[in-house]
Amino acid sequence: MTTLNSRVPEGPIKDKWTLYKDHIDLVNPANKRNIDIIVVGTGLAGGSAAATLAELGYNVKAFAYQDSPRRAHSIAAQGGINAAKNYMGDGDSNYRLFYDTVKGGDYRSREANVHRLAEVSGAIIDQCVAQGVPFARDYGGLLDNRSFGGVLVSRTFYAKGQTGQQLLLGCYSAMNRQIARGKIEMFNRHEMLDVVKIDGKARGIIARDLITGEIERHSAHAVVIATGGYGNVYFLSTNAMGSNATAAWKIHKKGAYFANPCFTQIHPTCIPRSGDYQSKLTLMSESLRNDGRIWVPKKIEDAKAIQQGKLKPTAIAEEDRDYFLERRYPAYGNLVPRDVASRAAKERCDAGHGVNATGEAVYLDFAAAIHRYGSTKAKIQGLHNPSKEEVIKLGEAVIEEKYGNLFQMYEKIIDENPYKTPMMIYPATHYTMGGVWVDYNLMTTVPGLYCIGEANFSDHGANRLGASALMQGLADGYFVLPYTIGDYLADDIRTGKIPTNSPEFDEVEKSVKDQLEFFVNNKGTHSVDYFHKKLGLVMWNKVGMARNEKGLKEAIKEIQDIREDFWKNVKVPGSLNELNPELEKAGRVADFLELGELFAKDALHREESCGGHFREEHVTEDGEAKRDDVNFAYVAAWEYTGKPSEAILHKEQLEFKDIELKTRSYK
Repeated sequence: MTTLNSRVPEGPIKDKWTLYKDHIDLVNPANKRNIDIIVVGTGLAGGSAAATLAELGYNVKAFAYQDSPRRAHSIAAQGGINAAKNYMGDGDSNYRLFYDTVKGGDYRSREANVHRLAEVSGAIIDQCVAQGVPFARDYGGLLDNRSFGGVLVSRTFYAKGQTGQQLLLGCYSAMNRQIARGKIEMFNRHEMLDVVKIDGKARGIIARDLITGEIERHSAHAVVIATGGYGNVYFLSTNAMGSNATAAWKIHKKGAYFANPCFTQIHPTCIPRSGDYQSKLTLMSESLRNDGRIWVPKKIEDAKAIQQGKLKPTAIAEEDRDYFLERRYPAYGNLVPRDVASRAAKERCDAGHGVNATGEAVYLDFAAAIHRYGSTKAKIQGLHNPSKEEVIKLGEAVIEEKYGNLFQMYEKIIDENPYKTPMMIYPATHYTMGGVWVDYNLMTTVPGLYCIGEANFSDHGANRLGASALMQGLADGYFVLPYTIGDYLADDIRTGKIPTNSPEFDEVEKSVKDQLEFFVNNKGTHSVDYFHKKLGLVMWNKVGMARNEKGLKEAIKEIQDIREDFWKNVKVPGSLNELNPELEKAGRVADFLELGELFAKDALHREESCGGHFREEHVTEDGEAKRDDVNFAYVAAWEYTGKPSEAILHKEQLEFKDIELKTRSYK
């Protein structure tokens, strides 16, 4: 085991990023024209990086497995993006955003990275407004803000309930400008299957054309991975079904350490599972908790009657409702962080107070907000003594303006009108705070290999605050990587083109082809999804919202057994040289079956509860997470040695010089 060097600059935290930029090596514009960069993944992180690097003059090759960057999973982000502009005049600042993010991550973030994130957050909004992103505006025409969990200010910029889509379209327009200029060469429907190292440096990738099945070699002076998280290791998650961990896992197997895999976020505001036939879950934005109140029936008999369809939630009197987040966390109420809200909902459902047929749901009720907004609107319109119906109509119009597309989506899926009947929600796997280990420069432990956005571990600690994913992705792509990668590439201005006809490319391409040929030639009896669902069940039941030593040890053994069975009995129809979605899935599930074991191993080793990692052996008297700062205030970065069970632990000790380490409380 080694202690990792995060390469955080010296000096006061407020000056680190500025001083760093003042002293890095630069590449002059003429030399940038001779340097190639590969960007894998074109969501908000990869797309913004590709556009910015091309704008600077580098030659960029961008890879997306979708038919267009517009289909990246970033498009699914709903609620908003954080930035410390203090437009609401409620006391926000860069320091407060920095503090809230470190505290929200349960003090398992790297301070220097988070402060840099807060510093550049305001510039992201300016950039996106310049690109035409239609952020919501207040009555006076200024950009509006709303609140998200874990903070006491309003700093979230939003575009109704489709913020991710609007930001991605802005980013895509910037990419398209560079594609038209020939500075970005776009490879749609291509999947990276491995990275190529020459003399220890990342110098290219092997990719598969998903339409023709052709295996291709692509070289570059640096490789950037921006392929999102690994939430689909659970099979059921809020991620798009195509979201996967293959690129991140392949670079892990080539020497990039994988950090904190057990730090995974269970989002509290999702549409509940309805049956075993489902292939994914649907997110209801956390922004809804601004106006929705979360509750369950106080009486078990009322909950049972609702579960059996004999009682409607609207028939339950106010005094018979348990607004459990408001009761347990009065200072933050319904806007506690995601991990806290998720565990509280699970506790109520486990106690028998759940409200759908499975008993795994709580209510998100907008009746009070509709009445509040309606009453205010009536006053504005000069209506004296308005009727109840008039107030409701006015209030529903306000709610529709703020969240209309989310309410419409819910009604299409559940077939209930959420304006009239409370929404049903339940926690689901959403975001992964763990990921590829990177230093302050966003470089992995492999020289020339960078990782940005959700695919890396760097900013969110053990729990991501809502609306910070879009902030990190765009910060990395627009404002951080373009500086830090230049410092590395300054040594490559005389290197020249990297040839692809080398033994290193030959070897990696052969290993890729061998695995693909194995899958299509294996005469198994079970589909890829059969194994993925089995893995997901183990992960949810034993490595999910609550974990314990016995369950984690069982999970590790069960995942090993599933993996062994997979390699013997997986059946992949079709052939190599054609569009073959089952072949794509086979490689991805093979990676999940290794990652899942490392995930459980990491959770077993971390003998504490923090953020989304909740060990039942480590709780306070009132059931909250109990951290162990003496023994576990570090990043756990794992080195691949051939098997997940034999991974070697490396530690990056976390230093807290600007924020006091203390028990996280939202009460």
